Amino acid sequence: MNDLTDNPISATVDFERDGVQHGFLKLPYSRDDSAWGAVMIPITVIKRGAGPTALLTGGNHGDEYEGPVALSKLAQQLSADEVSGRVIIVPFMNTPAFQAGRRTSPIDKGNLNRSFPGKPDGTVTEKIADYFRRTLLPLADIVLDIHSGGRTLDFLPFAACHVLPDKHQQAQCEAGMRAFNAPYSMRMLELDAGAMYDTAAEQQGKVFVTTELGGGGSSSARSVAIAERGVHNLLVHAGIVEGDIALRPTVMLDMPDGDCFMASEHDGLLEMCRDLGEEVSKGEVIARVHDIKRTGAAPVEYRARRSGLLAARHFPGLVQCGDTLAVVAETVG
Repeated sequence: MNDLTDNPISATVDFERDGVQHGFLKLPYSRDDSAWGAVMIPITVIKRGAGPTALLTGGNHGDEYEGPVALSKLAQQLSADEVSGRVIIVPFMNTPAFQAGRRTSPIDKGNLNRSFPGKPDGTVTEKIADYFRRTLLPLADIVLDIHSGGRTLDFLPFAACHVLPDKHQQAQCEAGMRAFNAPYSMRMLELDAGAMYDTAAEQQGKVFVTTELGGGGSSSARSVAIAERGVHNLLVHAGIVEGDIALRPTVMLDMPDGDCFMASEHDGLLEMCRDLGEEVSKGEVIARVHDIKRTGAAPVEYRARRSGLLAARHFPGLVQCGDTLAVVAETVG
């Protein structure tokens, strides 16, 4: 990709101006119902003087709602007088996917969190990824991307960081994760990290924190409260907002290797045998998949490949071959 190619996205806000600005990232998009139309991605910039910049995003996947709710409220409520530095808020990062209530974009089927580094002359989703990588991420000192399980997964509510080659950077990310102070805190293993937003931010040396705060394609009062408290804590931690970090007990979890993941090798009816947050032992039956084409057939049993805490599970009642059934994480000190 030619990094000198201009991205067609333009911002209706001035990232260097003090005060509160609500505007859009405008991406021209010619389509059947609007020949000279555009994808309009809402953005808020709150700035006062010199200081660090926090880039806060939700809606990277369009069926995850804790981030959009918490960040929409923050954009309404946070004043410039409360800020030392800058806060950039994008509640609906993949706006087409968010408006459709889907994980991926209805325009190009693009999964934004698997589209980095993006292309300035690519698909709509690739253009959004490129703009974040080349324009917004360089502005940021600390980056928070709020996720949950969407329609197909459910998680224990955790904030997460990754194991990184640069141990100083990893320590900074872990400090941010701890400051977010979700009920659980995870050193997270990604199975396909190469094209993720997370990786793009980390490769630029940013302090990056992500979350998984629930799932099932909706949010709850509890999960939104976790997101709101975590965002506030992280802004205090970054020195952008004054106040105290509201610390509550958190359980540290680790995903040391691929044995944490359990994938289905069958289509069928899912029976979960353990619930989120429960301790499981290696070899214990966590789930069964029942044949839906005939009666009288014994279900297939899926057993834990390690001992630990059930941290994630498939959400819908039907499962397909290749779907993740469960994730077992280790509890650490």
